[in-house]
Amino acid sequence: MIRGGWFRAHSGMMVAGAVAVVLVTGLMLVPADASQGDVQRLMYVHVPAAWVGYLAFLVVFLASVGYLWRRTARLDHLAAACAEVGVLFTAVAIASGSIWGKATWGKWWDWDPRLTTTAIMLLAYAAYLLLRQSIADRRRRARLAAVFGVLAFVNVPVVHFSVLWWRSLHQPPTILRPGDPTIDHLLLAQLIASVAVFSLAFVWLVRERVRLERIREAVADV
Repeated sequence: MIRGGWFRAHSGMMVAGAVAVVLVTGLMLVPADASQGDVQRLMYVHVPAAWVGYLAFLVVFLASVGYLWRRTARLDHLAAACAEVGVLFTAVAIASGSIWGKATWGKWWDWDPRLTTTAIMLLAYAAYLLLRQSIADRRRRARLAAVFGVLAFVNVPVVHFSVLWWRSLHQPPTILRPGDPTIDHLLLAQLIASVAVFSLAFVWLVRERVRLERIREAVADV
């Protein structure tokens, strides 16, 4: 019990420390890309943030389906928490991608298929959060949000496959592809570490957000 309580009390600091380590190693210590130079280091923020966005919205979809089936409050809490975290990380992915695009394409934004569908995805889940804020009745809010969460996920696979389905400025996948990834193995190791740590941060943030939601509802019921 003591050990478990200590871990829960310090888990946030541990996650923050892990994020700091991968950011320092990625942005300062590992070698720069031979062709793009230092701007390529944004990959260690951009790609993990985009991955966490995908992961968060997948969990929103699964939790929404589960809520419509079981009407369990904890699934509604999980969906809400993941939507908030997903919007945060998708915004980080767009911002870092914009900086990267300015350095490589010469402009901050282009109505490229990947960028456009990602912007639509961000707006859809921002609308999901607004929907939740606009409905006072708890059960009605959860039910409508669950339907929205299922429908909004339709765009997520479109975002992922957009670089394969349409001509795009955005580069195609370099890791999830047949054969050897088109990236130096040291840089790949750093990228995998960054994705793992960002995923850990996602789990911690969602857990804390769900806990806060339970506390908020318990106070409201008093």
